[in-house]
Amino acid sequence: MLDANMKKQLQSYLQNLKTPVELLAYLGEDDKSKELGALIDELVSLSPKVTAASGSDSTARVPSMGVRSVAKGTELRFAGIPLGHEFTSLVLALLHSGGHPLKLDAEVIEQIEGLEGEFHFETFISLSCQNCPDVVQALNMMAIINPNIRHEMIDGALFQEEVDRRKVMAVPSVFLNGESFGQGRMSIADILKKVDKNAAARSAKKLEQKALFDMLVVGGGPAGAAASIYAARKGINTGIVADRFGGQVLDTVGIENFISVSATEGPKLVANLEEHVKDYDVDIMAGHKATGLTLADDGTVELQVEGGATLRSRSVLLATGARWREMNVPGEQEYRGKGVAYCPHCDGPLFKGKRVAVIGGGNSGIEAAIDLAGVTQHVTVLEFDSKLRADEVLQRKARSLPNVDIILNAQTTEVLGNGEKVTGLAYTDRVSGEAQQIELAGIFVQIGLVPNTEFLKTSGIELSPRGEIVINGKGETNLPGVFAAGDATTVHYKQIIIAMGAGATGALSAFDYLIRSSAPSAETKAA
Repeated sequence: MLDANMKKQLQSYLQNLKTPVELLAYLGEDDKSKELGALIDELVSLSPKVTAASGSDSTARVPSMGVRSVAKGTELRFAGIPLGHEFTSLVLALLHSGGHPLKLDAEVIEQIEGLEGEFHFETFISLSCQNCPDVVQALNMMAIINPNIRHEMIDGALFQEEVDRRKVMAVPSVFLNGESFGQGRMSIADILKKVDKNAAARSAKKLEQKALFDMLVVGGGPAGAAASIYAARKGINTGIVADRFGGQVLDTVGIENFISVSATEGPKLVANLEEHVKDYDVDIMAGHKATGLTLADDGTVELQVEGGATLRSRSVLLATGARWREMNVPGEQEYRGKGVAYCPHCDGPLFKGKRVAVIGGGNSGIEAAIDLAGVTQHVTVLEFDSKLRADEVLQRKARSLPNVDIILNAQTTEVLGNGEKVTGLAYTDRVSGEAQQIELAGIFVQIGLVPNTEFLKTSGIELSPRGEIVINGKGETNLPGVFAAGDATTVHYKQIIIAMGAGATGALSAFDYLIRSSAPSAETKAA
């Protein structure tokens, strides 16, 4: 199942095993069981510290594989065949179960060790989901640290009956002790906030004790990462606070226009960005969401953070990025994660053989339709305008597919459902004025981005009618000491490489501001 190059790389990784790892096979006579059995045999052949045995749990999903630490007795379980995006999760499960050090702060490990009670996590994923591995890996690490925590990855495409029964309509979907726990990308910090009730208060107290920063970057996407690196290289006290490191790039599958890198994926680029930032003396405060910004009487900037903490800095660079724009129609929020989705790559496999719609006729919408056409029974594209806005080559491809229909002049008016899941949508024909309905199981919203600037509405920072932070060519806002960069601003083109350049520009402008604002006055020199 693994090609020669992958085997060679994996064999090299497995040399880092310090203690034995046992692979427990829960297999049947079906083809997928045979595939998983072949994968287990290949893994065993790559290291003398990896052995295999038949699992004895009669309640185990079939096919599945347990990764058991012989030293600790912990078992991580993969229901399905962990290839695709989850292959990295498998490799890390092997390494960590075999004693390879976890890349976690000591205080996080201590917090996980201190969790009391029984925690049985189950994560439903799709192998094409680029967000799922982060959640799987986070919960796997928690299960390795604390024996009271168990975790199992479940390939939703392989266990479709269970997906339908448990009403899983978005991935990753996490269940804790049989109850829904959360959907979408989650970090260890996010998970701990939910299971450790005192985590938020401790975190806020820790932030309150931070000293005055020279420069505080708000946002951990490409703009924020570039800004923090450029600031740190100037030797000033730099911090970066972000809800999640990587921002919107984490949800990007293929990146082919990042100069000097012919092709990469969003999560991989984010991992490289984070490692680059960590090369410098930057205080990374991930898992924290900004809630407000004010100018203090002494000229410093105060940033309010969710949980009640306040951070202070002599200058601030705002790089809060953007998020998927919503339709804002009745039923959208009610059925979010129950048929309303925003990531076709992640959630598309859950709608195999079903009828779906894509809202939006730009590049992202038509690309989504093309991808979904290969998985679903039928795709209907609804475009508000009288013409598609996607590139002509994408339009030709979409129109050539027999199971893709395109409806122009369509204004979506309501998401329809039965109380549990989406059953269709309603739209109005903008030419005739007639109301129409379509029966379907899923709706993928692809209508652009909205800037993450709501927390700035009372700050005094000038915002455009679209909510973007107004900046000049130097990245300056209308408030002294406050700069901005990236997709949250009025920059004309929302591209990764442009955001990085804007982040560097803003950081250099902020450094120039700090130099000039701290220079002694002429009167002081004369005295």
